[in-house]
Amino acid sequence: MRVLITGVAGLLGSRLADYLISHNIEVIGIDNLSGGYIENVNPKVKFYNIDLQDIKLRDIFQEHKPTYVYHFAAYAAEGLSPFIRTYNYKNNLVSTANVVNECIRHNVNRLIFTSTMAVYGHGNGGVFDEGERPQPIDPYGVAKYGCEMDIQIAGEQHGLDWCIIRPHNVYGIKQNIWDRYRNVLGIWMYQKLNDQPMTIFGDGSQTRAFSFIDDSIEPLWRAATYSKASKQIINLGGIEEITIKDASDVLLDVVGGGEVIHLEKRHEVHLAIPTYQKSIDILGFEYKTPLKDGLNTMWEWAKQQPMRDRFVWPEYELDNGIYNFWKK
Repeated sequence: MRVLITGVAGLLGSRLADYLISHNIEVIGIDNLSGGYIENVNPKVKFYNIDLQDIKLRDIFQEHKPTYVYHFAAYAAEGLSPFIRTYNYKNNLVSTANVVNECIRHNVNRLIFTSTMAVYGHGNGGVFDEGERPQPIDPYGVAKYGCEMDIQIAGEQHGLDWCIIRPHNVYGIKQNIWDRYRNVLGIWMYQKLNDQPMTIFGDGSQTRAFSFIDDSIEPLWRAATYSKASKQIINLGGIEEITIKDASDVLLDVVGGGEVIHLEKRHEVHLAIPTYQKSIDILGFEYKTPLKDGLNTMWEWAKQQPMRDRFVWPEYELDNGIYNFWKK
C-alpha cells in the first residue's frame, strides 16, 4: 500500500504522514513549501518539492502508483482571497484538476479531498450541515466548492471513488504560525512570541468551532479505508462553538496574559456552527481535546520554534477595498 499526500509539509499533511509511517505505511509527499516547512516532513517520506501545476506530477503518479491520495495542498486564506483571486483559483481549482486527472489516469482506489467550511457561506442561520446547498461568500469558498463539484463529476463519469472532508479551524503542532493572513490561533501565538498585542477583527462576537489536529488523524485515515466513507461529504472537527473573543481569553490564560486590540471588521461569516454527527457515524470521530488543552500543547511547541520571518504578500492583485491592517 502506498499513500500520496499533497501539502505534506503543512499541518494536516505532515501529521497524517507521521501517523501512517508509524503504522508502516509507505508515504509519498508533495509540497512546494510555499506555506509549509521541510522540517515538518517526516524523513521517511519520499518527498517531492514541486508545484501541483508541474508536469512532473504525472511522473510521480506513474512511478509510485499510489493506492490512496490525500489532497491537502491549498492556500486557505479566506479573508485575503478577494484580493488574490487569480492566485486563489490557480492554487486551488487548477491544482486540484491536475490531481484529479492523475487519480483517474492511474486508477487510485480513493481520493480524499479536504474542502472547507467556507463553502457553506452563512449556512442555515449559522449552522453548517452537509445536506445544505453551499453558498460561499468569498473566492476561496468558491474555489473549494468548484473542486468538490469537479471531483463528484469525476466519480460519475470516470468511476473515481472519493471522500470529501470539510474540516473546521484545525490547529495544533506543526501549524504555520508565521502567516499573517490565516490560522487565527497561530497568528495570536506569533504575536505573543513577538511581544505584539493579539488582534481581533471587529468585536469578537464571531463564533467558530476549533479542532485539535490529533482528534482528526484516525478519522482522516478511515475516510480512505472505510467503505461507508465512499462518495460522502463529511464535516470533521471540533463540536463546541466559541466566540473569537472567548477563544482569545482562553489563549491569554494559557500564555500568561497579554494585550488584545480590536481592528476594523472584515467581510466574513459571523456564525459558524458545523454539525458533526456524520463524522461520528461514518468515521468514528471522537472529540477528545478541549480548546484549552489543545492550546497548551500547541503553545509548548510554539515556544520551541525558530524565529522565522513572517510571510507577507509583496503585492496584492487588487488593492481596492483592502483592509487598513493589510495595507502596505
